[in-house]
Amino acid sequence: MTADGLPRDEVARRLDAVEAEHDVRIVYAVESGSRAWGFASADSDFDVRFLYLHRPAWYLAIDKRRDVIEYAIVDEIDLAGWDLPKALGLFFKSNPPLFEWLRSPLVYREVGPVAEGLRGLASAFYDPRAGFHHSLHMAESNVRAELRKERIRHKKYFYVLRPVLSCLWIDADGTTPPMELQPLVERFLPDGPVREEVDRLLVAKRAGTEADAGPRLPALHAYLEDELADLAVRAGDQPKPPRSVEPLNAFLVASLKAVWPDDPFWSRTGG
Repeated sequence: MTADGLPRDEVARRLDAVEAEHDVRIVYAVESGSRAWGFASADSDFDVRFLYLHRPAWYLAIDKRRDVIEYAIVDEIDLAGWDLPKALGLFFKSNPPLFEWLRSPLVYREVGPVAEGLRGLASAFYDPRAGFHHSLHMAESNVRAELRKERIRHKKYFYVLRPVLSCLWIDADGTTPPMELQPLVERFLPDGPVREEVDRLLVAKRAGTEADAGPRLPALHAYLEDELADLAVRAGDQPKPPRSVEPLNAFLVASLKAVWPDDPFWSRTGG
């Protein structure tokens, strides 16, 4: 482990192995789960997500080819990635997890211009409605599944709180909310009894395990119920931005040239 608590050497080794096994280049790899959100337990998995590119000629095929690489969890490392064309298709639809990956505070690998280029395009393709509905659905699903119980796992409170605060951010600013929980809490829960319960729960979550649970927290519980009822009413208020797919088509070609500049494909095609 490095000073930030991440198995960076082991993740780098596995990413190198992915490249060798599949003949791809991994251009971006990040931590995407509770460790990036800021409320990991001691036994939380390492959720490594990455973007990759095959060689240019690989894409010139009429058969449907697999656009995901994923592995079983080994030694708490969960490794999975998307082919860049798949990622660009989801980027066009303003896929919230992908937009989160691009803002992750924990980056394992960033090679070439792809990730920075996507960040530069993010404001033109971010759809507040998609982000709002995704976060609202996550919060409501966890309420139905977990927060009706008498004893509630600590992490499930955060699986509701973080998306609720993300909805508030989107509703206020119309921009991508921070990936980390803390800036959301600082903005929307600066003080008071709810903040006190959240702070205590964060301490318990970070010191405990994924299975740790406790009784309902009355102030936090009431806050989440009230906010979810209000957010459900406002769910249709976000505008949908106009977008064209052409910039992303051009971005894919430019990314292939940047990542595979010496591939024989370019000399054969005059690219």
